[in-house]
Amino acid sequence: MNDYDREISDALLAIEAELRFLSLWEDEPPPAEDLLSGQPFCCDTLDFPQWAQWVLLPRMWNIVEQAGPYPTRCGIHAYAEEWAVNQGADSLALLGHIKRFDALIEGRYASERH
Repeated sequence: MNDYDREISDALLAIEAELRFLSLWEDEPPPAEDLLSGQPFCCDTLDFPQWAQWVLLPRMWNIVEQAGPYPTRCGIHAYAEEWAVNQGADSLALLGHIKRFDALIEGRYASERH
């Protein structure tokens, strides 16, 4: 595992830990059809924490385990912010972890383009 893989792993662990801390981690997955939504972030079937737990984290762990290829764009922080508006100050740490994750993905993309 290289340094970038470790940084991504740390960011994913932080997101999961914060979801658990906020009691947003679910023991049971949503119905399979909810995970098959064609909308970005499954926004029509899942809320942000569900999408992060059941879609983002598993996909990214798979990518880390295979050492890539990583996405070239991320942009989930804006969606997380929309969700957090109604969550209050408790969601600030989670937003920080999401922002760090976005920056890692976007930073790698930017450095590969130059």
